Amino acid sequence: MDTDGMGDVDWNELQRNLEATIPVYDKINRFATFGQVDRWRRMVAERLPEDGEILEIGCGPGSFAEILVGRSLTCLDPIPAMLEAAEPRVNRKRMERGDENANFVGGTAEDMPFSDDSFDAACTLFSFRDWYDKKAGLTEALRVLKPGGKLVIVDPAKINSVHGFLGHGYMKYWVGSYARWICGVEDHPWKWLTKTYVHFGTTKDYVRMLEDVGFREVSAKVIFPGMATIWEGVAPSNPQ
Repeated sequence: MDTDGMGDVDWNELQRNLEATIPVYDKINRFATFGQVDRWRRMVAERLPEDGEILEIGCGPGSFAEILVGRSLTCLDPIPAMLEAAEPRVNRKRMERGDENANFVGGTAEDMPFSDDSFDAACTLFSFRDWYDKKAGLTEALRVLKPGGKLVIVDPAKINSVHGFLGHGYMKYWVGSYARWICGVEDHPWKWLTKTYVHFGTTKDYVRMLEDVGFREVSAKVIFPGMATIWEGVAPSNPQ
């Protein structure tokens, strides 16, 4: 596992642990972010176009998808249990609002089952650091976006090595202790999310990666107070 991705053994173990987070996913995320996670999700929603086809890559149990109002939405996740948890939750909310049902599709960021130029925007929330191959996934995101389409990513920030060291301590001891209590087991699944954070790169690493795969107008904003970064990039209007 490194800045760019991970191997098969780590990937398979991570998927098992991510599935185990489903019952307590929202509760622990709110604790870990001092309740800011809901605000960050709204910040992502505000950065997406009001019209067009939206793709969420790594939708998890549907925490973001259920708040995305009025858009045509497709949710992608590699874990069947995540999709099974997300679909009724999200589409119940969408039906209450009068929105059309979202589509739920199994697949990875690195091999999306969509045609070129399918979406007006894509987003990934607290999933990017868990991708098997980040550069390959970003290349796929670029492929499925229409020219001029936007990608929005939010994930834990790591400004530099010192910030990363402090973040690791926070994840391991503060969040880990709460997760151990909530899950009721010593070997709780958040240990693996701490591991993916340790190997996650800096905010600047992924600005460069977005630019390297071909995104334009790349920007990054570190938010409250250095806990997360929102990256944005735009697919070229005239791809080469």
